[in-house]
Amino acid sequence: MKTEWLLCPICGNKTRLQIRQDTELKNFPLYCPKCKQETLIEAKKLRVIIIKEPDDYFAPADPERNVVPLH
Repeated sequence: MKTEWLLCPICGNKTRLQIRQDTELKNFPLYCPKCKQETLIEAKKLRVIIIKEPDDYFAPADPERNVVPLH
């Protein structure tokens, strides 16, 4: 099964977490040890979506926005 490192959406460095193809995260606080920032994310099928604010998740928007590539 394919795995990928979760990259910090702020600085782009590796975090300490890896996800698999079947990993699903919802409202996950991703912490970056390099820039010491925490970002709320969701992940499904190796795609990571940044949640800017908890209420922002429910707003109608383009599904391709805030998607961070893992490669």
